[in-house]
Amino acid sequence: MATLAPSHADDQVGPHEDVEREPDGIPHDVVGLTVFFTVMLAILCGAIFVTGGRVAAVLLAVIAVPVLVTSLSRRSERERDPVHPSR
Repeated sequence: MATLAPSHADDQVGPHEDVEREPDGIPHDVVGLTVFFTVMLAILCGAIFVTGGRVAAVLLAVIAVPVLVTSLSRRSERERDPVHPSR
């Protein structure tokens, strides 16, 4: 049985492909900030929870998560590239 070599057609940029376009539509710095703030918030809430401030940790999470989501969403809308939109 013959095996087919993997196609590298997906690795190549087509003649009409815009290489500056962010394919997911989200500015990549917002993705990085989301990861960074999510990890830092989880560490902070975990540390507060372990040291006995269970109510404070839950309260921080309840307040911080919506604030984080809202602020990063606004930043994403503000920094989205109108010249190179995603598909």
